[in-house]
Amino acid sequence: MIVSLLASASLLAIQDVPPSEEKDPPVEDVIVITGHVIEGLDLLAGASVLDGAALQRNMELQVGDTLASLPGVSATSFTPGASRPVLRGFQGERIRVLNDGLGAIDVSNTSADHAVTIDPLTAERIEVIRGPAVLIFGSQAVGGAVNVIDRRIPRRVPEGGFHGDLVGQLSSADDGVSLGAAADVSLGAGFVAHGDISWRKTEDVRVGDYVMTPALRADLLALAAEADEEGEPDEAAEAREAAGLRGVLPNSATEQTSGAVGLAWIGDRVELGASYGLYDSFYGVPMRPGAGHHHGDGEDEAGAEGEAPVRIDMHQERLDARARVEFEGFFESLTARFGMADYEHVELEGEEVGTRFLSDGMEGRVELKQRDADGWHGATGAQFYTRDFDAIGAEAFVPANTTDQWGIFTVQEYAPGRLGIEGGARIEWTDVTADTVSIARDFTTISAALGLNYEVTDDFKVGVNGSRAERAPSAEELLSDGPHVATQSYELGDPDLVVEKSWGGEAFARYAGRRVAASATLWANWFADFIYQADTGLEEDELPLFAYRQQDATYWGIEMEASATLAEGLDWAVKGDLVADYVRATLADGNPVPRIPPFRLGLGLTGEVGNFDGRIEVEWVADQNRTAAFETATDGHTMVNASLGWRPFGRDEETVIFVSANNVFDVDARRHASFTKDFVPLAGRDFRLGTRFSF
Repeated sequence: MIVSLLASASLLAIQDVPPSEEKDPPVEDVIVITGHVIEGLDLLAGASVLDGAALQRNMELQVGDTLASLPGVSATSFTPGASRPVLRGFQGERIRVLNDGLGAIDVSNTSADHAVTIDPLTAERIEVIRGPAVLIFGSQAVGGAVNVIDRRIPRRVPEGGFHGDLVGQLSSADDGVSLGAAADVSLGAGFVAHGDISWRKTEDVRVGDYVMTPALRADLLALAAEADEEGEPDEAAEAREAAGLRGVLPNSATEQTSGAVGLAWIGDRVELGASYGLYDSFYGVPMRPGAGHHHGDGEDEAGAEGEAPVRIDMHQERLDARARVEFEGFFESLTARFGMADYEHVELEGEEVGTRFLSDGMEGRVELKQRDADGWHGATGAQFYTRDFDAIGAEAFVPANTTDQWGIFTVQEYAPGRLGIEGGARIEWTDVTADTVSIARDFTTISAALGLNYEVTDDFKVGVNGSRAERAPSAEELLSDGPHVATQSYELGDPDLVVEKSWGGEAFARYAGRRVAASATLWANWFADFIYQADTGLEEDELPLFAYRQQDATYWGIEMEASATLAEGLDWAVKGDLVADYVRATLADGNPVPRIPPFRLGLGLTGEVGNFDGRIEVEWVADQNRTAAFETATDGHTMVNASLGWRPFGRDEETVIFVSANNVFDVDARRHASFTKDFVPLAGRDFRLGTRFSF
């Protein structure tokens, strides 16, 4: 689903409108087709929104796992402390994770073991944007974007002069504790101050069955038998111990802290604000059994005493600013955003510092919105991004490098009646420079899209769109060359990679009546020079060699969701919902693209009585046997979750107390999109008690 620029349904809606002023869909909480991209611009693009009680119920340590139940969404689930979103089978450099429209400015795109430096506990809402409108976020959003919206830069004066939130959660599968607090205070004369803080701590995760997959266990037992024959009893015992691991995932504990202060001045036509935030995370990285790590001196530390646990100690400081000016005349408003961050993380092997990753980055964007005139409106903007990256240590697999990127874009919509026509274009210039290895590459990419939608009736809309998109190779894809202990692989880039290009298309139908809402989308992308990371089956420095390569590829998929009020009375209702998605991705040589999620079907039933609501949901995930070379298959699973919520101050209030049970039947479940699926299963049965208290 590459930057198909304008597609599925009313995504870019009002950015700063208070919830009470937003238009409620006929059926609540399932299909949400408004978003937060350019204020007041109603361009079509596929979107899902997670907020309120649903956000609280699905809260996880990382953004990827928090969103994994939404249509078309999975997660990398590398470890509980690091999990990026996977949208329509795309991950890494094709997905942008945003904080209020700007990138996370971290190195989570560098490797799947690196956490996203955005804490879902501080989020007011999270939007998943698929389809055409992601064009405005840059060529790295070809697969989609995730936009986490918080109140760190206040956008409105709180009603009554003060607004506070207290959030807490206990979880049994990891003995987890999560605590958070936030407050917005009116200081008078239009000034509003904000502060928030959150803390989370978990122990090693309990899982439903064996830690290793049956195939990996068989390999370990065969290795043990071979070691016995060769007279190496210690190695045999170690392999058998690893094969027998069951019930708890070793080295999966986490501790995470974040906080911020912000100040804004909100006038009649001008808004100015800034915030300063901190993010700290310390988490374990489970290791594949028998995967020793090479330190460049010829010695493997995975010996008789076993492997030293690998943990990541991460810290980011971030400054954000926002300005908005309203005009009279042709242009309605100008919005500017700026962010800069100082990032560092250390990969620890036991107590020894393995590799230190350093990144200083800045990103800014400005959007000039046109006033609606006879059905025509739109926005034009510019964006820049710069990052200085360095990795220091014996296993620094990416040399020091600088990435500079500039882009200009426009998105326009003309809807004089039931027919809507939408279009957009973006041109982007990217420079990647690594002086230490004498590599300097520059790329110019051009992307554009055109979409049509038609309101057959007031409740039923259909549409199609087409796009042409280009993406420049990232520094990691170009420059990687070395062992990476946390991923237990040798990663090899290709400095001669060329621009990745694709054609995309989408067709959708959406119905939103009083009691029923439904949506179906069929999409496809045809890539030329598709960049992917392949397991070569070779070894380098005693590690499996993963190399970046290019060839053509085809992606296509289906997404469906529906909800219905099945029965209702004066103070009660029963609602049902369905989500289904499927992705198929094939390289030009006929082999499947690696790590593509299998078909998934989710069913939910919600009952509401007064201020109480209960929910039970079943997610069925198919086997994934369509695998790339040297990639293992993943067994399917059926997951059952249940929850009960109480809103003590009324159904329309934000305060909620809930209890839930996830993975009720304690099944062994793994995400195929994960690099570590063979030895990092999802959590087993997990009971939770949580609350969000707003006042």
